[in-house]
Amino acid sequence: MSEAQESQCSQHRKSVDALQLGPRKRLSATDPLVHYGRHSGQTIHALCNFQALLTNGILRMGELAEIPEENFTAEERREHHIFQELLKSVAGLEERLLQGGDDEVDAVAELFTKGASGARGDNTKSLKGSVLNWITPKGQSLVPPLAHNMKIDCGFHHERTGALLCPAGLDWSNAETKTKLQNGEIIVTGDQWPLFLYADYHYDPEDPWNGLLRSALLSQAYKHVFTLTSSPVFSHTDMVTDSERFYNSILEVFEDLDEKQEVDDLVVWWNR
Repeated sequence: MSEAQESQCSQHRKSVDALQLGPRKRLSATDPLVHYGRHSGQTIHALCNFQALLTNGILRMGELAEIPEENFTAEERREHHIFQELLKSVAGLEERLLQGGDDEVDAVAELFTKGASGARGDNTKSLKGSVLNWITPKGQSLVPPLAHNMKIDCGFHHERTGALLCPAGLDWSNAETKTKLQNGEIIVTGDQWPLFLYADYHYDPEDPWNGLLRSALLSQAYKHVFTLTSSPVFSHTDMVTDSERFYNSILEVFEDLDEKQEVDDLVVWWNR
């Protein structure tokens, strides 16, 4: 690899990470690209900084085109794959980006961002009430009851939601563990996966793939999300950073070649 190529790669890596959300921007105009942004946010990548994705993608097609694929990091390769999927999903997008200049790239990125934010917002808003119904045992009530618009008594501060959010490998029934989760002494990071991801909400430490991403709650959420319309509301809070880590940690497992057989089995389960 030449010094010039190394310099180009180095400058490229200093750019904004395209697979992390950037600052929010408000955009009132409507455009077909908003629809494509909504679609890409649900089927290609949910937490994407389109400004960085498009800018870096154009660089890979131009200035960095001669650099061998293996010289890019796994994150950069994943990012470029998402860029290519986006080009495939929108007819004429590649030509529009290459011929339009920086202002056009900015405009396209804002429209995609508006659409993806709307899709996330709809999913988040509509799932809040539905999840409460799903986690309530049939014929019973949650004790104490939970309100759809209140967070204060949710999370680890409620017996039912705490049991579902408890990180795999920790024992929610242990009073000390429960207290530490509630008071923040145990800080849960995005790569500590919660029990609600597992079938029957049970984690098998001897076989971590057993039931992973096969829970009834996930199945219900999937059906709910893909039978809805959208509203352009999304709360970009401090919690987003950890949500991104959680989301990306799952993607990393899916793309790990050592996990290919288990991932293939999981895809079969979801497509049955």
